[in-house]
Amino acid sequence: MTKIRTAKFQIGDTVKHRVFPFRGVIFDVDPIFSNTEEWYQAIPEAARPSKDQPYYHLFAENEETEYIAYVSEQNLVHDNTGLPVRHPQIDEIFEVTPDGAYRLAGGSLQHH
Repeated sequence: MTKIRTAKFQIGDTVKHRVFPFRGVIFDVDPIFSNTEEWYQAIPEAARPSKDQPYYHLFAENEETEYIAYVSEQNLVHDNTGLPVRHPQIDEIFEVTPDGAYRLAGGSLQHH
């Protein structure tokens, strides 16, 4: 039986890849790998992460472009630059709070 771990990151977190030069905002989380086997096998074997960890869908950017990324938890760290992510789809599901954090649009931003 596979042990499901609690996700380290949450929807709306800004993260960056541990190795590659890109960053993004998490918009979905899979508790374990949930992409195609073809996608998984395309990762070089030496760098292929375990499937039994959370995987994150990111609105990602690098210096050249914006795209959707699918990244294992072990390859992500928090991005603390405070810089906004420029992906065009962010505005479709997130609102930016006054402190620059991403919150799902339509949710309550009021503090009780």
